[in-house]
Formats: sequence, structure tokens, C-alpha cells
Amino acid sequence: MNFSAGVTTEDIDTDALLAAVSDDRAGAVVSFSGVVRNHDHGKAVTGIEYVGHPSADDVMREVLAEFADREGVHAIAAQHRIGHLGIGGVALYVAVAASHRAQAFGCASDFVDRVKEKLPIWKKQFLVDGTHEWSQCP
Repeated sequence: MNFSAGVTTEDIDTDALLAAVSDDRAGAVVSFSGVVRNHDHGKAVTGIEYVGHPSADDVMREVLAEFADREGVHAIAAQHRIGHLGIGGVALYVAVAASHRAQAFGCASDFVDRVKEKLPIWKKQFLVDGTHEWSQCP
């Protein structure tokens, strides 16, 4: 079984994370890419800076541990990026290998929701007008 998660200051290597969940028992592999979009709540966005608490890497692994015993799930690989990202940059990537598609989709969705709920990472959005705003601060 391959279960790994963490926080990184480098661009996320989505191909490597997808390859990391390869498992012959899996009938489904699901991936999720959370990407920086050019708008938020009607405001034009030019980029985002994610700022992580020093505990963020440990918290990411704690979240992973909550899903390690999920029925039918054979592997999970996930990373959250901190630092500055431009439009289209991958902020969060999750790959799940499971015996069946419902297990893989359900695990990936629940994992992302839990990360957004628990991970101490704050989002500073840079707006087209030159200002910025903080959002999604747990």
C-alpha cells in the first residue's frame, strides 16, 4: 500500500503522484487537481499566495491517516502547494486507487473536503486592481 501526503514549496509533480498510486488490485484510479482560477466571487484574480503554518505538513499526514483504512482503498497520494501560484497552477492534487470507482470517487471527494476543513493554509488572492484579499482562513 502506498499512502503519502505532504505540503511542498515546489510545483506539484502530478504525474509522479498518479504513478505512486499504481496498484494491481485497483479497478479505479481517481485524481483531483485544485487549480488557481482567474476569478473568485465576481472579482478578477491574477494569482494566489498560499501561506502554511509550520504544522501544515504534519496535519496533511494526519488527514491522510484518517483515510488509510477506508474500505477498498489501496493507495492515496496527495500534496498541497504553498507559495505563489499563477492562474492554472496546481494548488492541491490528490490521487486515489481503489477496488471500485465509487470507493475511489468517494475517498477523493471526502479527502479534499477534509483537507479544506483542517489544513492550516491561508490563501492570499491578488486582484486585477492591484489589491489583495485573504480567504479560506480556517
